[in-house]
Amino acid sequence: MTPAFFREAGRQHGGRPGAKARAALIATCLVMGMGLVSGASAQQSSVAGLAYDAQTRSAVPIPASERALQTAVAESWFKVSDEGWILEGAIFGRSGNLLFCDVTGRRVLRLTPDKQLSTVITLDALAPGGLAFHKDGRLFIAALDIPNGRGAIFAVNPDGSGLQAIVPPVAGYMPNDLVFDAQGGFYFTDFKGTATEPKGGVYYAAPDLATIKPVLPNLAMANGVALSPDGKSLWATEFGRNLLHRIELADATTIAPIGSAIAYHFVGPAPDSMRADADGNVYVAIYGQGRVLAFNRNGIPIGQVLLPGRERGHNLASTSLAIHPGRNDLYAVTSDMDRGQGATVFHAKVFSKGLSPALSQ
Repeated sequence: MTPAFFREAGRQHGGRPGAKARAALIATCLVMGMGLVSGASAQQSSVAGLAYDAQTRSAVPIPASERALQTAVAESWFKVSDEGWILEGAIFGRSGNLLFCDVTGRRVLRLTPDKQLSTVITLDALAPGGLAFHKDGRLFIAALDIPNGRGAIFAVNPDGSGLQAIVPPVAGYMPNDLVFDAQGGFYFTDFKGTATEPKGGVYYAAPDLATIKPVLPNLAMANGVALSPDGKSLWATEFGRNLLHRIELADATTIAPIGSAIAYHFVGPAPDSMRADADGNVYVAIYGQGRVLAFNRNGIPIGQVLLPGRERGHNLASTSLAIHPGRNDLYAVTSDMDRGQGATVFHAKVFSKGLSPALSQ
């Protein structure tokens, strides 16, 4: 109450308020106070607030801008292990075998169409993370040792014999993934750097497999790489800054005028490996989110594949995928880490068919 209130109350009761006047004044104050408290309570009860719903309760909710996309929930297709092995680098070979990397065990694995699993090769020190077939039939392996900041690219025969270092560790790169072009050269990502010190990039190894030139430098942990079916568009994901790059190529190592763009900025845990389909769409596995995001040839999101259990924190280590050549079947490899559901290959239908093995990213 203000001093003016008390003065006015005293005037109405004959100057200085007596006992009765004081009692009346106190009663008036109490009534007004109760009214203020009641009004405040009513006002507080009508204040808007935030509350979890089915979309936001998960640790990895779908961003609002992506919730209306076409969505498919993948099905479990093959349990690789009951342990949480980290899987990577899924590709299809010419005979229909699905190859992928067991990063935990430093192995390249082969899964036949009738689901027989075997080991192609075990590396001594580096962990395999990316695979691609040369047109001569050899399997190329991008491998790294992240704690020690080193890596290499090896080539082996389809049976795992004849190991050869194409890009040796002394070259100074940390190769994460790779893709061949029609001429027999290949693009690979260099996983070096951080969000504030981007030291990685995308490089091109010429068909002689000796000449290496930078194409897209100064990236933060460059990860996935893909080529469009016509070989004119190069895609790359930047793990350290959550970016999808789309590059128009004038030639193998030259970016066309105004041909470099950031097509998309991801939200939350980061983009990993990617693959292109026969229509030029690209599919990006999002590590830590248990899903694959699909983009059209212009980098516009058009769909997504969700892995079961992701809303409860399962199967979030979705690192890589392969699309079956000649079929619109996508196979995503993932790990449940230490949450009890092991390492699994999941299957879903997608927009278009996979590319031939020689061009599969």
